[in-house]
Amino acid sequence: MENRKNMIELDGAHGEGGGQVLRSALTLSMITGQPFGIVNVRANRSRPGLMRQHLAAVRAAAAVSGADVTGAELGSHALTFAPGTLRAGDYEFAIGSAGSCTLLLQTVLPALLYAQGPSTLRISGGTHNPMAPPAQFLQRAWLPLLAKMGGRVELELLRSGFYPAGGGVLAAAVQPCARLHPIDVVERGALVESYAESVVAAVRHGVAQRELDTVRELLGFEPAQLHIRGLPADQGPGNALLLTFVYEHVTEVIAAFGEKLVTAEDVARQAVRQAQAFLAQDGAAGEHLADQLMLPLALAGGGSFTSAAVSDHMSTNAEVIARFLPVRFDLTPAGSRQLVTVIPTAAP
Repeated sequence: MENRKNMIELDGAHGEGGGQVLRSALTLSMITGQPFGIVNVRANRSRPGLMRQHLAAVRAAAAVSGADVTGAELGSHALTFAPGTLRAGDYEFAIGSAGSCTLLLQTVLPALLYAQGPSTLRISGGTHNPMAPPAQFLQRAWLPLLAKMGGRVELELLRSGFYPAGGGVLAAAVQPCARLHPIDVVERGALVESYAESVVAAVRHGVAQRELDTVRELLGFEPAQLHIRGLPADQGPGNALLLTFVYEHVTEVIAAFGEKLVTAEDVARQAVRQAQAFLAQDGAAGEHLADQLMLPLALAGGGSFTSAAVSDHMSTNAEVIARFLPVRFDLTPAGSRQLVTVIPTAAP
């Protein structure tokens, strides 16, 4: 284990106080080789400490980087992580619950871009749950922008896994990248297409139809923009409503999820409210995409994007990133939106 004097010390209770502090620290530690220690893990959550999906991310990061770890156990409130050398390879990680496959993927994927050879990832767990981006968000919104930066990743949804059962599977192929290049995501450009999908597994198609009818009523979508995606019953029960808006320069995917005692109409209204808020402002990146652009742009050492506002998640993420990388995020009001620019600084 590295000497504690060389460790970056983090307080998980600071700022937003969720799992993003840990995930960003793991990613950056693997890439930079800097060890870190964190206390008060997820202190601001109703069930603080390492949950199964966070522990899976720690173990995956340790496997990819040959790290020396202490505190990697369920419920742990403190952790130290000292990475070794990044290792390309074929990896399989099982969360063992409906914990998010996409968040685990986003933890280790950027690091594997810096490995010496290509890698594959197969991750099992939840692919569609309310506390994480669905697989389609990564495929349509995040990965295309990462590709513009030089990050070549292919992602396939092999099986959907809904909360609370999980059982989903994601497969990714990652090509090594000499370096990521800055990009500017300032304008959306013209709207190319928009559509709604109700994904159902072991749920009546009538539920999907009611969701789509509500979307048509509230957003004015035409029948050709409305799609029912029926999955095999053994992938359910589960229901996700996805609204996708494809612009020239950026794509936004908005999700809402069916759950017990919530009507199909209310699920649709939840998604529509998010869509209306996004459409009412002109920031290029929605709230979630903005947060997830920060780390790749910081690794690139430059670039910018616009968003409607700076969330607590983004502010916390910016502080963690600045502990590992010689960059800061400049936030400048630009009319009704915020311009977020990565600025190189002296080494931390």
